Amino acid sequence: MLRQLLALLADGQFHSGDELGQALGVSRAAVWKQLKKLEDLDIPCSSVKGKGYRLQDAIELLDEDEIQGCLSYPLDRMDVLLDTASTNTYLFSQASEHMGKRYVALAEKQTGGRGRRGRTWVSPFGKNIYMSLLVTMPGQIAALEGFSLLVAIAVERALVQLGIDKVGLKWPNDVYLDGRKLAGILLESSQSQPNYCQVVIGVGLNLSLSDSDAEKIEQPWAALRQYCPDLSRNQVAGVLLNQLLWAVNEFQRDGFAPWISYWAERDIFYRREVALTSVNDRKQGVVKGVNRKGELLLQTERGIDVVVAGELSVRSVD
Repeated sequence: MLRQLLALLADGQFHSGDELGQALGVSRAAVWKQLKKLEDLDIPCSSVKGKGYRLQDAIELLDEDEIQGCLSYPLDRMDVLLDTASTNTYLFSQASEHMGKRYVALAEKQTGGRGRRGRTWVSPFGKNIYMSLLVTMPGQIAALEGFSLLVAIAVERALVQLGIDKVGLKWPNDVYLDGRKLAGILLESSQSQPNYCQVVIGVGLNLSLSDSDAEKIEQPWAALRQYCPDLSRNQVAGVLLNQLLWAVNEFQRDGFAPWISYWAERDIFYRREVALTSVNDRKQGVVKGVNRKGELLLQTERGIDVVVAGELSVRSVD
């Protein structure tokens, strides 16, 4: 019932308790109980005597049919959740029951969204894209080398399809817009069988963020509606999911190698000097691209260092 109530309030206009009750087929008291649940989701809702209830901002709820309408690749299952701790965690908890299936989960809100290096991914209700895709890949986990970079390319391709310019990629798998972080990718895998592994591809993409949301972000950020205010959230989700499915097919057929040059052309640090830092190490050099395994090629005083993706921070020293 809560999703139905949100659909009625999504326009941001006032709706009386009687109107909401009639639409939902319940009493005003039952409507009030559902409205109280909005507080748990951190959805601002106000009431004015004689007018009724309204959301602080109009929202576009995720719609499975609209998203499915954007797909040109097969998908076995889609779950659209009001809230969850993490879409990656949600899919991993069910992975063993969906071997061989392509299964996507999207959420209106995450309470424990995760990024790389243990960072929190800010995930307010109804504003951005929080999506995870579970797929089964042949071979060992080691055979997935380079896949995360192809996923980043898939996100970039989706943005270009949506008419977004100035998209750049940052090793190992971040997506930037006009020099600021727009999307993050988190891949998690398990060796479910000797000859197959299951991979959850998690993507968080900023569509719209308030000033209060942005206070929790520790780096320069971008949101799509700063550039294209009229973008449909469902269209963004659908186009993005379609490109992720494309990336799965592409990687299974040819791996990452055919996309080495494509990556370099869009790498925001290509031919620039960067510093790579981890808990125990620091390297500095000029980015020379990536190899077929998706490893970073760094020109240092000693020659070319091959850097494997891990818990690293990459920053320009220009």
